[in-house]
Amino acid sequence: MRIKNIRHRHGSVWLLAYLSLGVVFGDIGTSPLYALKETFFGHYPVAISFENVVGGLSLFFWSLFIVITVKYIWLITRADNEGEGGIIVLLGLIKQAQSKIPKRTYSYIITLILGGAALLYGDGIITPAISVLSAVEGLRVITPAFDHLVIPITLLILLGLFSLQKRGTDKVGFLFSPIMVLWFGALILFAVPHIIKHPEVIWAVNPFYGFKFLWHHGLHSF
Repeated sequence: MRIKNIRHRHGSVWLLAYLSLGVVFGDIGTSPLYALKETFFGHYPVAISFENVVGGLSLFFWSLFIVITVKYIWLITRADNEGEGGIIVLLGLIKQAQSKIPKRTYSYIITLILGGAALLYGDGIITPAISVLSAVEGLRVITPAFDHLVIPITLLILLGLFSLQKRGTDKVGFLFSPIMVLWFGALILFAVPHIIKHPEVIWAVNPFYGFKFLWHHGLHSF
């Protein structure tokens, strides 16, 4: 996203934060849908117990906290090139500083950036499909009659998303930010009564349970 251009055009950092709901946090806000499902109901589920539930949620919480606070806010927003950010921009920035970096170190950095770019392309292919599919699968909760419509509806939504995306990130943000406000509002609305009923879930904020989950489940945790 061209941060400086959008901020100049729309004039408010608060509006920019609002746009980020549709561009950045739309994906982050829906990822726990399939992550939680795969943890306890996937092909290799872990047993449903207090330790596992709180431990899994602790890993979700701290993963999101570190990615958003440390990676996005502290690191990525500082590594911009004329308002543009992302892994490809990092490649451009490092090439500008090539003469100041030892050759071996430069090779290592380029390799890491190329690996990050490969992950970006993979994520761009996999994540939208999984996010949209997981959301549409919620129709099955209403009635099994929607089973045969899940794939067609998912394909239509994805085609619509990608056809809009080429018009600009800020336009996508304007379209999806209201939807994400409703989404996060619904999460709060439905979650609060259950948190009041089971306040022990707040223990997930303690990273000890996340480390305990990793320790007991080993490589399977990842």
